[in-house]
Amino acid sequence: MAKCTTKEFMPLTIAVMTVSDRHTLESDTSGHYLADALTAAGHLLADHMIINDNRYQIRAQVSQWIADDSIHAVIINGGTGFTQHDSTPIAVAPLFDRNMEGFGELFRHLSFEDIGTSSVQSRAIAGLANQTAIFCIPGSPGACKLGWEKIISEQLDARHRPCNFVGHLTQRTENHK
Repeated sequence: MAKCTTKEFMPLTIAVMTVSDRHTLESDTSGHYLADALTAAGHLLADHMIINDNRYQIRAQVSQWIADDSIHAVIINGGTGFTQHDSTPIAVAPLFDRNMEGFGELFRHLSFEDIGTSSVQSRAIAGLANQTAIFCIPGSPGACKLGWEKIISEQLDARHRPCNFVGHLTQRTENHK
């Protein structure tokens, strides 16, 4: 069993997906924020792409990333709202081996401080699939900043106490060395 924390930072390889029918890679401020934030924290950016809000395209790309032993985490922004067109949770949830119920609960709790009761319309979710962490957050720049700074960055830092996900994510890589 992996230790819950270490004294040293362990850089992880993370992919970023923006789910949007209107943004391009150039106009993707939320995806660029996440890519910049994770690299500034010392992690490696595996990929950064825009995918249309299509559950099958989203699921296909995420499936490729979770099958890649070098990718430890995936952060998806966008497509988590309450409209019929928002399909990220529907696309990603079937891939989870384990849900992180607390992620969505905490994200909505923290969002409540900023946007009040509108936070109930967020379908932010997270889970583990093939020992890869997948975080799905709303696509607004504020939501991406909140998700990264208040939850995801700490859970992807091996030094964070009392526990974090790094040990779960690096076991697969260590087993294939």
